[in-house]
Amino acid sequence: MSDRDEFGAFLVGFIVGGLTGAVVSLLFAPQSGEETRAFIKDRSIEIRDRAQQSVEEAYARAESAAVEARERADELAQELRERSKAAYEDARERGKAVYEDVRERGKSAVASVRKGKKGAEGEEAAA
Repeated sequence: MSDRDEFGAFLVGFIVGGLTGAVVSLLFAPQSGEETRAFIKDRSIEIRDRAQQSVEEAYARAESAAVEARERADELAQELRERSKAAYEDARERGKAVYEDVRERGKSAVASVRKGKKGAEGEEAAA
């Protein structure tokens, strides 16, 4: 009978220990199941709101950066237009100067040739 008594004592101790643990856990639990679910729901809503706010802030920063980039691109395009216009005008003025120089050289060359030709005709007539 001692085996039966030991098993019975073990079984009673197991049941009493389990019930005691359940009662203690209910008494010392920080919240009830309903309160825990409400807490989890509130926290998830709070986390969702924070995430949404972070997304909105990131979107606003991206939009701001895009506006700044567009403005900078417009400034650079305007600067490029001004520089290309200045380069065009400079090249045009240089081209005119070269044209005038070549034209004057051509005129003086033609004048030299004509003068040399008249001088040669005068010598032929004198001879």
